[in-house]
Amino acid sequence: MLLHLDFSLDTPIYQQIRNEIVCGIAAGELPPGTQLPPIRTLAESLGVNMMTVSKAYALLKQEGYLQTDRRAGTVVAAHQSGTLPDGAKRALELAVAEARAAGVSLETVLTLCRRMYGEAN
Repeated sequence: MLLHLDFSLDTPIYQQIRNEIVCGIAAGELPPGTQLPPIRTLAESLGVNMMTVSKAYALLKQEGYLQTDRRAGTVVAAHQSGTLPDGAKRALELAVAEARAAGVSLETVLTLCRRMYGEAN
């Protein structure tokens, strides 16, 4: 699993890890049931503290993106079609609110959403 972190950003590293994993899930690179590296292994490969990865995994579990299986370790959770994981609805509402507050048109927001879903405009 290849994660791209930017240590110069103001975004906390645990949040960047969380975002990269969510993007991997959305892109189909991490389908349900995919085993993620143990915390220690991922922390070493990224050159970050184990607590940073632990915080990212905990957040992803809380949001419903990951689950822990005693035999398989940490895996990507299966989602029911058409349901948002915990926290995702709030994040989507915030993103739309920020776009609206910035004066972005509904058509632009819809175009961006269609692009993210891989649909033609």
